[in-house]
Amino acid sequence: MKRTFLIAGNWKMNAGPTEASALSKEIASLWKDKSFSSEALICPPFVSISSVVSGFEGSDFKTGAQNVSNEDNGAFTGEISTEMLKDSGCEYVIVGHSERREYYNEDDELVALKAKKVVDSGLKVIICVGEILSDRKAGRAEKVVKDQLNTALNQLDGDLSDQVVIAYEPVWAIGTGETATPDQAQEMHKFIRSLLSNHFGTEVAEKIRILYGGSMKPDNAEELLSQKDVDGGLIGGASLKADSFSRILAIAESI
Repeated sequence: MKRTFLIAGNWKMNAGPTEASALSKEIASLWKDKSFSSEALICPPFVSISSVVSGFEGSDFKTGAQNVSNEDNGAFTGEISTEMLKDSGCEYVIVGHSERREYYNEDDELVALKAKKVVDSGLKVIICVGEILSDRKAGRAEKVVKDQLNTALNQLDGDLSDQVVIAYEPVWAIGTGETATPDQAQEMHKFIRSLLSNHFGTEVAEKIRILYGGSMKPDNAEELLSQKDVDGGLIGGASLKADSFSRILAIAESI
């Protein structure tokens, strides 16, 4: 079946409110008086969410968050709840990004609790999975991804195809000098869809989008997005420039 592409920009720790306002307005301006059938999303830092929501006002672009707490509220200094994100205008939340796992020691169980909290709150979740270089070289890539994904899926039930998105990050191909080919991306995306099918059933699994998060940019987007089970991209650096993010979206529209 034909799934709608999702082109999601993750700005990471870049673009404070002033810069975020200007950049989101620039992105929206490139599509002024144009429409797109894909879904397009930017996930800025927490402090810039309101600026991006305002910058996208009147456009089809959506806003998301890069992380969230698994708690509702209370004495959790520095944390942000799903209700706060909803109140700020977010529609999506990323959980389990490789940088959260590596730098902040977020394990599979915590990522699973966050995914459940996002879904239960009525927001849409992007669950990130992916193996590091040593896992890939040792032939453990599928086991790592299976363990990460199944831990999260065990917290989720029912037809959640409208709320759940998976993002595959081949961590070994980001900043290592190694290269992930479109065939390698498709191979893992196909494997991920089989895991989704085992959990939700084939009909639901065929509706869930799986994004590629391995340094997608305008010069490789077409080949990656043309793969059968690649349903969009989780874009890092290329989303910090209006032109390059817009070009990726335009490529998605052309496929």
